[in-house]
Amino acid sequence: MVNSIVEKAATQQADLGGGGTDILGVFGPQNDLQALVRTPWGRIRTVERGARLQGGRIAAIDAEGVIIQKNGQAYRLKLLN
Repeated sequence: MVNSIVEKAATQQADLGGGGTDILGVFGPQNDLQALVRTPWGRIRTVERGARLQGGRIAAIDAEGVIIQKNGQAYRLKLLN
């Protein structure tokens, strides 16, 4: 049986991004974090540091999201709120 707080939170509508790559969550031990990612095609993947994503490589994963290194530049994909 699900308690009412969890049930209410699980059924709320939310904006899940604009159809790009979304970081749904971050989990694991602090020194080996992984991220749960939704691709623009709707596929859900678990990724870790060094994995390929959006034509680049994941340089780091932290509590705020994922940092991708691509063409000598780094950029961050933040966790969805």
